[in-house]
Amino acid sequence: MNINDQQRVSIISEALPYLREFRGKTFVIKYGGSSMVNEEIKQKVIEDIALLHYAGVKVVLVHGGGPEINQMLDRLNIKSQFKDGLRITNQETMEIVEMILTGKVQKDLVAKLNKAGAKAIGICGKDANHMIAKKVEHPDIDLGLTGEIKKINPEILQVLMKEDYLPVISSIAPDSNFISHNINADNVASEVAIALKAEKLIFLTDTAGVLEDSNNPNSLIQKLNIEKALNLIDKGIINGGMIPKVKNSIECLNKGVHSVHILNGKYKHVLLLEIFTQSGVGTMISKNNK
Repeated sequence: MNINDQQRVSIISEALPYLREFRGKTFVIKYGGSSMVNEEIKQKVIEDIALLHYAGVKVVLVHGGGPEINQMLDRLNIKSQFKDGLRITNQETMEIVEMILTGKVQKDLVAKLNKAGAKAIGICGKDANHMIAKKVEHPDIDLGLTGEIKKINPEILQVLMKEDYLPVISSIAPDSNFISHNINADNVASEVAIALKAEKLIFLTDTAGVLEDSNNPNSLIQKLNIEKALNLIDKGIINGGMIPKVKNSIECLNKGVHSVHILNGKYKHVLLLEIFTQSGVGTMISKNNK
């Protein structure tokens, strides 16, 4: 046996206790950002998710699709407008958003997952009314049909997972009048994870995780508990766009999610390295992390 073979066996051996621990547990994965644009990286993410599915993990995948939406709006000469990171969604834009997310992006992910051997099925909030939206009220501007989750009914997800299906959720949901709203995919993933009491909520992002120094990518903080996370926010170490993500993670932990992981989705096999190795590669936030 050569050195490379020994290394492979060692890696598999390291993964074994995690495979035992997480079999039958629910992971909610939010997938978006630039890792969805790069086809090579996307294929590796798909393979990782399919492997988790094969290993007996109950995976729910929530996806975004901002770059694809922007590309289609540009082709149609419709200006993309944002306020505080949220898309301003008029009726014309909403039609494009729904077409891209529930059509092009979702079906591409479902097809790739099924090709990799998973039993993936695409749904959005309209299916079985499992998500109900409400309009986001902004103090300065009307965001149109931009919404947030008001209510989750997890029954359809539980039925699908019981039959070994892998739900792929587009971040579209109707309000109480059955009018479609565009929902931030982080919001959808968080609310789904809370409703399912997920073992893990995993954000595949464009950043490595929480950094001690935002200018130093090697200053990754790998483990955080709630108290330390709040302390880092107070000190300004956690800042900018990471603040809402960490605060959202804390809310999920307080509502029953066991741990939240923030990973850089641009690296190959980042999911498997985070979940099945002792060191991990991103930031894990939980109630009791040292």
